[in-house]
Amino acid sequence: MEQNHKKVYVRWGLTAFCVIAASIAFAYLLIKIQWVKAAALTLLSILMPVIYGAVLAYLLTPVYNWCGRKLDSRLSRLIPSERSRRNLGKCVGTIVSLLVLIVVVVGLFSMLIPELLRSVRNVMDALPENMNNFSAWIEEMLKANPEAAMYLQNYMNQGMAWLREWITNVLAPNINTIISSLSSGMFSFLNWVKNILIGLIVMVYLLNMKDSLVTIAKKVVYSIAPLLWANRIIQEARYIHQVFGGFIIGKLVDSLIIGILCFICMSLMKMPYVLLISVIVGVTNVIPFFGPFIGAVPSAILVLLVNPIQCVYFLIFILLLQQFDGNILGPKILGESTGISSFWVLFSILLFGGLFGFVGMIIGVPTFAVIYRLLSDGVKASLRRKQLPEDTAAYEGVSCIDEESRKIVQSRPDEPAGKDMPQTKQGKGKKNE
Repeated sequence: MEQNHKKVYVRWGLTAFCVIAASIAFAYLLIKIQWVKAAALTLLSILMPVIYGAVLAYLLTPVYNWCGRKLDSRLSRLIPSERSRRNLGKCVGTIVSLLVLIVVVVGLFSMLIPELLRSVRNVMDALPENMNNFSAWIEEMLKANPEAAMYLQNYMNQGMAWLREWITNVLAPNINTIISSLSSGMFSFLNWVKNILIGLIVMVYLLNMKDSLVTIAKKVVYSIAPLLWANRIIQEARYIHQVFGGFIIGKLVDSLIIGILCFICMSLMKMPYVLLISVIVGVTNVIPFFGPFIGAVPSAILVLLVNPIQCVYFLIFILLLQQFDGNILGPKILGESTGISSFWVLFSILLFGGLFGFVGMIIGVPTFAVIYRLLSDGVKASLRRKQLPEDTAAYEGVSCIDEESRKIVQSRPDEPAGKDMPQTKQGKGKKNE
């Protein structure tokens, strides 16, 4: 008996020590938060090639798996050995994945770069004439209102005076700093290219090692966690993969279709910079909810410089395209991959976009969907332990729940709050006393 008491005391002592140590470590992290943030950013920059490779491998996994399955089914009679077919499938899947990546990147840049250079050159060449036409159009619009024209002319003069002052007092004295910033930007670009090239090597390794890595991860989970929790972790990992894979791949397909539709419709409407604007709209459409509007702003400016009336038509077209994508095309492709309402989609984009920028706006929706699912499962498990209904509709208009019978007492609109609430056991005891 004494030994059992000693074991209990030892366990309590170890628990108290771990709690105190964790509290001290947490307080130290809060005090040294800037140092921790700098260390995390340094580690992130070191592992950036691995991150690039992991993202590319995850995006190309469907292509890799499809090649392996097709090759295995076609060569099952010619190659009896399953191991030989698997190795051949890995080799072919890796080559096809690399070819798909190269075709997409080269094709995109071969379309975008020449069109971008041509568009920039055309904009610069036509800028004086377009500005004059725009000014003439503004004057024509304001001819009936001379006071508004005078106010506009004053604001334009103030803007030009501010621009001259900015060039004289800000741009010219800091030209050396700007040049050094451009140099550092060039070095950053070269570092990014290096990370991408190393990331391609990492992608090849991860594509061929993913099954082994998943198997090792399951082995580690079952070795550390209890069996019930290990099964739950594996189940949640499958759900996370389903949500992220379905959402990201579906959103890429959706954005490709939107870009093609934009190109076709703008060509029929004979608008300027068709290919450039279609690429911008398609790329920014990857961002849920705000994507079409983010891409519409620079595109509308380009159209505005050429023809203000066409700019109005373009904005109406983008609005209709966004409605088509949000109400018809998007639900057809994505389905219920996230399982959250439109409000939570907006909330997750604002939250994760503010925390992690552009990447956060892309991964915010599936990340919040996973968090929402985990919280929902936790709430349902707690309700089951308390023998209470799990359906949300059951709690509509609830006044209280009886502790003994577990029956829900509904409130009436004309009833004051707290009336006819069942007494708790503690309240009954006090009343009897």
